[in-house]
Amino acid sequence: QVQLVESGGGLVQAGDSLRLSCVASGRTFSRDAMGWFRQAPGKEREFVAGIRWSSGSIYYAEYADSVKGRFTVSRDNGKNTVYLQMKSLKPEDTAVYYCAARAGYTVVVVTSSIDYDYWGQGTQVTVSS
Repeated sequence: QVQLVESGGGLVQAGDSLRLSCVASGRTFSRDAMGWFRQAPGKEREFVAGIRWSSGSIYYAEYADSVKGRFTVSRDNGKNTVYLQMKSLKPEDTAVYYCAARAGYTVVVVTSSIDYDYWGQGTQVTVSS
């Protein structure tokens, strides 16, 4: 049974940092595409960051324009964990953040939510002004 479990969310002030973690179990994710999405109240779920395996230990990442330069996605395959380091947080970053996995190799970073196979339950991030 595949499971993704996010953690690390919380209430912070604008300008603060947070690191979200997503621990995967039930399969080997080292070559799977992984992604972070978020959903604010009344809004659709949106892509935040994604990372895909290329070859050897090379991975490629892609970010939404709204978080580029502030967020960093990384992974530790030994721990089957994907991270989202968030810096310079803004009130508009407030949302439930979801981790997602797409089984198998991809040639591009997957940015569409419908292309992911597995989802976590989400973790709330609230940024106060």
